Amino acid sequence: MEPLTKVLSFLEKAQLFSYDYLKCCTYISNRDVESDYFTKKLYSKLIGTSQVLEDFLDFHGAKNSQAWYFYRELSASVRHLSLGAYSQKHISNRLVFYDLPDAEEFRYEGYATIKFLTESIMKLAPVILEEARHLHITVPDRTFTHQDFPGITTTDILKYDIDDEAKDLQKKNIVKIASDFLRIAKKFDALGFYEPYDLNGILGIVPEKVNEVEIRRFEMLVHNLQSSFDTYVIHGGYRFGNRKLKQLRSYFSVVFHLLQMTGRLLHFYERHLHEAGYKNIYKKVQDTLAALVDPEILLDRTINYGLYYVCHFIGKGKDLAREILNENIERSTITVGIPVTLGFHSRPSLLVAKIVRHYGGEVELCAGGDRFDASSVLDIQWAGGKIQKEQINEVAFEGDSRALSDIKILAGVNYGEDSMGKGVPLPAELKYLR
Repeated sequence: MEPLTKVLSFLEKAQLFSYDYLKCCTYISNRDVESDYFTKKLYSKLIGTSQVLEDFLDFHGAKNSQAWYFYRELSASVRHLSLGAYSQKHISNRLVFYDLPDAEEFRYEGYATIKFLTESIMKLAPVILEEARHLHITVPDRTFTHQDFPGITTTDILKYDIDDEAKDLQKKNIVKIASDFLRIAKKFDALGFYEPYDLNGILGIVPEKVNEVEIRRFEMLVHNLQSSFDTYVIHGGYRFGNRKLKQLRSYFSVVFHLLQMTGRLLHFYERHLHEAGYKNIYKKVQDTLAALVDPEILLDRTINYGLYYVCHFIGKGKDLAREILNENIERSTITVGIPVTLGFHSRPSLLVAKIVRHYGGEVELCAGGDRFDASSVLDIQWAGGKIQKEQINEVAFEGDSRALSDIKILAGVNYGEDSMGKGVPLPAELKYLR
């Protein structure tokens, strides 16, 4: 007869699921371990062990247990701080290949950020060990060593023997990705800022305007963009190939990993430091965590480093994306009529400019030998004055064929208005203008 499998008690399983997690905490608590010893492998171990413990505790209702709530919150704290630090460590490791402007200042701010996150984890470790003993969980006698957590870099580089040149790339994929980047950049304008905030300024936007949900939304958009780039444009790494395309990919990558870090730290602040709940135990644990992980420094690193450089690199990436876009768009010319009766006044000028901005490529309005920027409402209205003065009946648009196709549709409905200047419904193809 097969022996019956022993059913473990909650405490026995808590001991089991805490084992490697507490080994990490014991290792971190050693006096000879410094913040520079934290590698991606160590962060990964902390992430994995804290997550499985947190899931186990949540399954058994630790959020509603006075005895176990603090132990559960400590595991969540380690997980989110380690996730943020892992993303920042990835940026630091790859920075030499990113070919980004202002890299030295960015490198310094990144080092200050990961140093704070790591030192916060180091402060948590002895508290976790003490709480484990309080809960009658045995702390392992064995611990990890430095050799268990090597860094990812070596002096060796693998032979470059897969050609990754962009000789036969499909231009439509490059155009789509560059256009998508410009659209994401436009959506991000609402969160953008260009000077660091003081503490009151940060508290004025977090979490009402800048929060985990908003940041995760942009993180997913950029992640999808990076995935499309790697699938349809360039499969290889950063070291060889078309530098312009790979630099654009660097902007995707650094922004994506900064958003990952920012989202995790905002989650930690919002869930564990900002909203304490109404129970006294929640407030007590929150105060204890705030003494270990300084909320003010956490917010400063999250906003004045993470979000600041997201805005910075999105801004820098826009210029490169436009350059790449205009090198790869299909160009053509169309000839269309003038808006009946009122010409290029505010409404038709705005609609034309919106079409051009939507696609991001260059388009010029050509009238009477002069050329005007069709992405600018003011330029189109200047053209309108010339058209009216010289009694021109038709104009040409030259540039991005995608935009020209939609301008032709718009011209077919008299630029969205009747002869009296009142708006009329736009065709379904132009629904993005509504």
